[in-house]
Amino acid sequence: MAKTTVIIDDELLHEAMKASGARTKKQAITTGLEELIRRKNLEALQQEAGTYDLALSLEELEKLRNE
Repeated sequence: MAKTTVIIDDELLHEAMKASGARTKKQAITTGLEELIRRKNLEALQQEAGTYDLALSLEELEKLRNE
């Protein structure tokens, strides 16, 4: 884990905390970074999957597996 000093817009950080439900600045920043990584990974997976719909429900996915 690294300790880093950054200058972050107070209003932006406050909005991020409110939107994420984070109780601390660290939690808001960590949540934001995790969400960014999750979205980028999902985009990469969607590109690899091509025509598959990744927004399937569990039931739809199981139905496709059984076909």
